[in-house]
Formats: sequence, structure tokens, C-alpha cells
Amino acid sequence: MDFLWILVAFLFGFAVKQFGMPPLVGYLIAGFGLHGFGVTPESSLDTLASIGITLMLFTIGLKLNVEALLKPEVWATSLIHTGIWSAVVVAGVVLFGWIGLSEYFDLTLQTTLLVAFALSFSSTVCVIKMLEEASELKARHGKIAVGILVIQDIVAVIFLVASTGKIPSVWAIGLLGLWLIRPVIHQVFTRVGHGELLPLMGFFLALGGAELFEAVKMKGDLGALLIGMLLAPHAKAAELYKSLIGFKDVFLIGFFLSIGFTALPTADMIIPVLVVTLLLVIKFMIFFVLLLGFRVSGRTSYLSSLALTNFSEFGLIVASLSVDNGWLSDDWLVIIAVSMSLSFVVSSFLYRRAHHFYALYKDLVNQFERPGAHTRFDKPEGAEILILGMGRVGKGAYQALDHDLGKRVWGIESDAERVTKLKEEGFRVAAGDADDLEFWERVGNERISLVMMALPSHFEIKGTLEMLRLSGYQGKVAAVARYEDERQELIDLGVDVVFNYYSEVGAGFAAESRHLIGTASSDW
Repeated sequence: MDFLWILVAFLFGFAVKQFGMPPLVGYLIAGFGLHGFGVTPESSLDTLASIGITLMLFTIGLKLNVEALLKPEVWATSLIHTGIWSAVVVAGVVLFGWIGLSEYFDLTLQTTLLVAFALSFSSTVCVIKMLEEASELKARHGKIAVGILVIQDIVAVIFLVASTGKIPSVWAIGLLGLWLIRPVIHQVFTRVGHGELLPLMGFFLALGGAELFEAVKMKGDLGALLIGMLLAPHAKAAELYKSLIGFKDVFLIGFFLSIGFTALPTADMIIPVLVVTLLLVIKFMIFFVLLLGFRVSGRTSYLSSLALTNFSEFGLIVASLSVDNGWLSDDWLVIIAVSMSLSFVVSSFLYRRAHHFYALYKDLVNQFERPGAHTRFDKPEGAEILILGMGRVGKGAYQALDHDLGKRVWGIESDAERVTKLKEEGFRVAAGDADDLEFWERVGNERISLVMMALPSHFEIKGTLEMLRLSGYQGKVAAVARYEDERQELIDLGVDVVFNYYSEVGAGFAAESRHLIGTASSDW
């Protein structure tokens, strides 16, 4: 049976990928398909789903800055959104019930509030997957979206405590001691090396943190998140994150499949499912208006809101708990499950085209900004060569060119914290999103003769190419690629030079070592 659902998940994931959609959409369809054919999920599927979510929250913690959660555009937006959304949904359900749109909208006020609360959350799994694919977890809109998700998780914990009556154990106060042993954990982290012990330590800390919190009657996933946050300042946090990505993605397949096994819809549920799914428009608008109100730029507000425009797997937990307590009918559990699945599909489809839509309608989006909120760009004065992405590859390229070309070379980085650090180290670097058309329009590309894209995401590289084309850039373009098919695709899209840093690192190594040949020969 395990082989069956793995096979079906692969086939559906592969099929939707051919249409330019993320595989998670295929996994959702596979789950409903298996359920429809009467396949009964084994307990191992829930185990995989649980491990996947735990690893995901642990990796979020590795990249999370606590200070970001304290910003009003994060915590206030999250809390106010929940209140406004709940009021809007209650009013809508009352209206639909009054006009007799569907029997499912004939709900009591308590039930309506539960449905509204369940649908107020956004999906941590879906949002993180989208941001990771676009390499935007460190961009400002990515940080805001992740921060809002964390606040929502905290609200979820409070709700579960209140609704189940499970008060944390008195031993929960001992969790504060985790901060005291942080230096010990960091020391072990430093000495663990770079091999198989590194991801094993990640598994141990993620699952161990979850078990520790569960032992004192607290949400285990919150424990994994906090343990990750304890490791975030360590120099090897990024390395650990990368070592766990593949494991996390595989385990999360179990999560997406398990959604389909939740319940199957009936024909008379079509109307409420469609109505609930259409409410995503309102969800986007509330997030967008609130973020603008906190003086967030139009582009950042738009991208953060679009990423959060989906329903959360937590909605199923709330609905299931409400069904068990007799507060909600079984039918609404099905409606929420199907609406959540559709929201994943819609959100994934729209976010893949988010930067393209912004490029087309940026004037419309930005007209709602508050004065002074618009994103300001540092202009790379005198730049002729721009290196996009100042990670290890970008920094290496910068240092190689800086010796001969000096101030003609500038780095561009979307992570504001990294920009500050690089400037302190003496790099000429400007903050900016490479896939933002406005960035290229404001920089002015008349003097730019070469753009070198050292970006980690193939998806982001293709988006940047589109922005360069729309801005009228006429210079040369170089890029890096991980795989030969990606390299060939970029060449077909017009990139002048594409460096495959897996297959061509040997040539670079030989070039760096060539000067040693003469010395070695003379010693013989």
C-alpha cells in the first residue's frame, strides 16, 4: 500500500509539473483520488505528515528573526486581520442563510464564529513552499508573511488550550532553561562537522523539541519552531537548513496526501465550497489594506498578502475539534477540507505569476500607498557590472572582479540584513529585488554592460530575465545553473553565458591551480 500512494503521488506530481504548476497540487489531487477509489491510508502516512510539518517549522525557526515578530506590521496585522475577517465571514454567512443560498449556511452564531475562525489562518506549509521555490524567505515580503504565520501559530496554541481545557503542565516553566543550555547546543553544533551527523542533529533537535513540548502538554510543532530559533544565530544555520530541505519536502508529501483522505465532497456541497473559496479575494484585500496602513510599500503589501491568500491546515484541526465537541456538523469538515485544497491550487498558481502581475499593474497597486512608504533603492553609482545575489557564489564573483575593475562592480542583494553586513565588510552592495521591474527602472541600465545572476533559484532567475526584458536592458547577461537542463533552458531564453557550478567547478579549480605547475616541476 505504501508503494501505491508513493506511485500515485509521483504520477500526479509529475503530471501537474508539466503544466507549470508546483507538484503539491498533484499531491492534493492524488489524495482525493486515492480516497475516491476506496484506498484506506495507513498510519505511516500520518507519521510522515507529522514529521514533515515538524521539520518545516524547525527550518522556519532557523531563518527567523525574533525582532521581526515585534514589528506592528506583523503582530498587529495578524491579530486585526483575524478580527475583521471573522466579522466579514459571520456577516456573509448570515446573509447567505437569509437568502436561502444553501442549507449549509443555516448556522448558529457560535458555529459561524468557529467556521470564520478556522478559515482566518493561512497555510504555513503552502506559504513556505511558495517562498522557498522563489527564494524569497529573506525578502521583506517573505519575512512579513512568515512573521504573520508565526503569530497565527501562537493564536492557534491559545485556542487549542482554551477549547480542549488542556492547561500546560507546571513543568512547562522549565522550558525557559533551553535558553541557558543554548551555548552547549551551539558548541555541539559547531563540532558536528559537515557530513551525515549534521542532518541527523537537525532531526534530533526538531523531533526532540516537539516531543519535549508535548511532554509538558504544549503544541509540539511550536517546540520545533523555538528550537530552530535558538540555532538561527549560529554560522552553520544556513548549512543545516539546506541539509534538511530534501527530507522535509519528501515527508510533506504525506501531509498533502492526507488532506485528500480527510473527506470527500458531495454534489450539494459545490455551492458552499465555491462561496468559501471566493472569500479568498476578501482575505487578500484585508491583508493588503492592513499592511498599507502600517506604511508597508505597495509591492511588499501585495506580495505578502498574495502569499497569505489561502486557508490553513489548522482550519481542519479547529473543524475536527468542533465536530468532536458537537459544535459543528461533519459536512462543514468536508467543506473546509475541499476549500483549503482549492485555496492551495489558486494560491500556488497566482504566486508563480505575482511579479509579472505587479510589473503590469504596479501603478494601480502603488496608488494606495501611504506617503513615504514606497520602496527606496540605493543607486549603484558608477556601476557597469551588477552581480545579483551576494551569497557565496556572488561574493566570490565580486571579489574576483573587484581587483581589476574596482568601483565598476556592484553587488545587489534582497536581504536587508545581509546588505548591512556586507557594507560593514567593505563591499559595494545595494539593496534591491532583482525580479522587481521598478528596481531596474530606477537603477537605469544605460551604463550597465553586464548583469551576472548568482541567484539560488532557477525560478527567480527566469523572473529576473523577464524584468530585464521589460525594462529594455540591452547588455550582456551571465547566470549560474545547477543542472544541465536548467543551463540549456537559460541559454534558450537568451542568456549569453551560463555557468554550471556542479559540472564546471573542476575547470575553475584547475584554473586557480595552474600557476602551481611550474613550481612543482622545478622541484622534481
